[in-house]
Amino acid sequence: MEAKSETKGSLITSIESVGRKVFNPDSDDGTRSEGQRELSQLISRTGTSSLIAALNALIKPDRVPRWLRLHLMDLLTLMPQRQDGVRATIEFVFASHPSSTVKTSEAAAPQKQGANITLEALKMATGLLAVPPASVEAVKWFSGIAPQLLDLLDGKEGADLVKASAYIIGYGILGRKQFGAPGSPGWRVFAEPMVAVINPSLSTQKPASETLVFSAGPDAVVDLQKETAMIQPDELALALRRLTALLNAHPNPGLTGRLLAPLLLPLWTLSSWPEADEACLEQFCKPAKTLLQIYLKISGSTEKYSLIVNNLLCNGRDLLDDAHWVFDSSGKSSITAKRHRGQSATLVPELNWSTLEAKSRAFIELLQTTASESDTSKLFLQMFEHSFKHRNRGHGIQVTVAPDGDEDPTLRIVQSKVLQTMLDKIPDRLIADSKGMLELSEHILADFCVSPDKVDSASVALSLVNIVITAPSFQKTEADDKLLNSIEALLDKITKENHPDISQTARNLSLVLRYRDEVDDPLERPTAPTDRQVEDRKTYNLALSYITQTDSPPPVRSEGLNLISGLIRNGSSILDIQGVVVLLSPLLAEEEDYINLRVMKIFVQLAEKHPKSVVQELLERYVDANEEANVDTRLRFGEAILQVIQRLGDTFSGEIASQVAESLLSIAGRRGHRPKTEEKQAREERLRARQNRAARTAWGGEVPDLSEDNGVERAEEEKKRDDILAQILQGWESKCGSEDVRVRSSALSIFLVGLETNIAGVGATLVEGSVDLCVNILTMEPEMEKAILRRAAIVLILTFVKALADARENRRRLGFGLTDASRKHIVQILEYVAQTDNDGLVQQHAQDVAESLRNWQVTAMLPEVQQDAAPAFTRIAGLEVNLPKLGDQGTQRPKPLIEEIE
Repeated sequence: MEAKSETKGSLITSIESVGRKVFNPDSDDGTRSEGQRELSQLISRTGTSSLIAALNALIKPDRVPRWLRLHLMDLLTLMPQRQDGVRATIEFVFASHPSSTVKTSEAAAPQKQGANITLEALKMATGLLAVPPASVEAVKWFSGIAPQLLDLLDGKEGADLVKASAYIIGYGILGRKQFGAPGSPGWRVFAEPMVAVINPSLSTQKPASETLVFSAGPDAVVDLQKETAMIQPDELALALRRLTALLNAHPNPGLTGRLLAPLLLPLWTLSSWPEADEACLEQFCKPAKTLLQIYLKISGSTEKYSLIVNNLLCNGRDLLDDAHWVFDSSGKSSITAKRHRGQSATLVPELNWSTLEAKSRAFIELLQTTASESDTSKLFLQMFEHSFKHRNRGHGIQVTVAPDGDEDPTLRIVQSKVLQTMLDKIPDRLIADSKGMLELSEHILADFCVSPDKVDSASVALSLVNIVITAPSFQKTEADDKLLNSIEALLDKITKENHPDISQTARNLSLVLRYRDEVDDPLERPTAPTDRQVEDRKTYNLALSYITQTDSPPPVRSEGLNLISGLIRNGSSILDIQGVVVLLSPLLAEEEDYINLRVMKIFVQLAEKHPKSVVQELLERYVDANEEANVDTRLRFGEAILQVIQRLGDTFSGEIASQVAESLLSIAGRRGHRPKTEEKQAREERLRARQNRAARTAWGGEVPDLSEDNGVERAEEEKKRDDILAQILQGWESKCGSEDVRVRSSALSIFLVGLETNIAGVGATLVEGSVDLCVNILTMEPEMEKAILRRAAIVLILTFVKALADARENRRRLGFGLTDASRKHIVQILEYVAQTDNDGLVQQHAQDVAESLRNWQVTAMLPEVQQDAAPAFTRIAGLEVNLPKLGDQGTQRPKPLIEEIE
């Protein structure tokens, strides 16, 4: 590592020296030309990571002259355009960003896999890569970084970089209107190559010339109508994988809709490909089905499902589209997109009964997994009305017979097949619009009474009536009396006419309808919900299914959280607050930023109306008395508590403030004991001891240090730094079952936010206890690994002093303060810590807080200025005092009077 350090130092020196030759305004042409050659050679032979590190060191303020710094910044800005520039830039940001930390398991050895990826570091890397420099056109910039980002998106470099690449593309580029709108530079470079492979109609590039150049013998036959492959199977499979990775890694509902909306029919075709073998299913059908389900769950509607039905047998494009391409088999396990020429481009797919059966089943499965009951019911009614040619004419719907040739007969067959499959497979999902189904059934039965030959229509109508009135949620007293009376009359009429096929069914339904409510106990009937409650209940159930289903893709889970947030924002009465809190809490244990941030936002929303329930759940998870959660999960609950406190503001007082403050101080104290954690640590220690003994036995003595790579020894300073880092990270876990130092520091930080928010609401006893705790931490826990704890303690003391000063300035009575003896004691401790602590930041904090306390003492000695206070006395033995001043505006000073006093 020492050699590497020298190489880095010499590289910085070389770049600076050559840069002064090239960019110095006083250099002559010969020197500048020679310097340009040297600089070009130096950059071409130096690795990207080394260049980025060296240039970053040179552009620091006052390191080099301004004229050189500007040119070096331009060079650094263009580094991502190199072949490996994107990954080098990402890794440099992750390694150098302050929020990046090393895992405990990596502390004993030099880190080789880069720093942890944090959201803050990811945002910085996105800003460097997603925004083109002013000197480079957006298309050129994106064209240079696109191959690198897409390679990372393919997963070749690990799952972490897949997430990073998806965030940069999805949020940084396609998430911006400037770059991500259709037709913009970012869209053309990143989105169009994916979506245009799945739907070639979206390609903005003109197809290659159709001119055929060939040579043929006298007997050769050349078929000019031959289909040509537009998209190869490998290209199609790659586009599906990349699109899935982009939408799943960092879900963005808006971007999901924009990317998948034009792919609805192609995805349906691929997901329901007939007679697909296992390889075809894994490579094409399953990825397409996943994307289709994501889109329909986020943006599904009756119109979209209707579009699929109308194109159930399509081969990739809308049957009404004039695009000359189709999906076709390319071997047993491959699918390709082919361009048609001539009349073959307008041909409608042939009706194949086995294919129709398979497509119908696939569509019903799609409805079951993605559509709400309301959308399913509406779709059924629309197709049913269209199938039997119902039209609304003034006073009602009348049944008419369409003339031959009025519509595509294939479509009528397809819709009839889908309707029959829906009745057979999902009858319970068709009653969401029970009134609409009864109205439709009434008019069909009325038409049957006029034209008795329409037995098939009447049979379907009776089936609809049966589905509605036998549903557990149907109540006759809540339905339209006029409508029910009309249906009863029609059923009686059909019964009396003795139709051999349907009269008995009509008689049974008439009896069920007549005595429907008498079967149930009137006292047990639930109160009829309002229309809003019905819709909210559907939304709530849909959100729960999106969140709790184990196979829900990330964009769908994100949409489920959005639905819950919308119900809370609208004050829905159907929400089970405790149930929602319990549902959301486990989600904070997941290592997904998009989940964690949304869950915290929902907790804050709930706390506005139900603070006790939310705070109690968060505190229980944060304290973790059963020792079930890891440190990261507990810290996330701590962040949620912090946001709730800030949102409550002045209402953070009373029982809630006391409960929160007591829990935080109990965590921050030294007395916490976690027996399960102690047992786990003991087991791990015994395991490490056995492994070390086995290693010593294998080596025949002490195990050598293998941390040096390629025979290059590390510098003593770097070894010392790594040892200190390992000691700190291991010390954070706090042996002997004591509370983790990171959680203790977090508790103190959250407590000081409570003081900043409403110190009066916390109360004198708890505030005094927190200050005493901080003083004890500074004096009794000087270990190096507890520096973060001492920092938090000092900042809390500073927050306390500032709160006292603010209360004095605003003339607020807190009911407590800081005595002179206590102040002197705290100042003495802080001055001692500022001179003896082993952490530089703790020393600096101690100096600053001690100075603030001395300044506060001086301020406290001054009398309070009470501008609006009433005078202590206004009259002495008949003399007026405290008269208005001459300079007062808007006041009339009375003339002085002389009064005789007895």
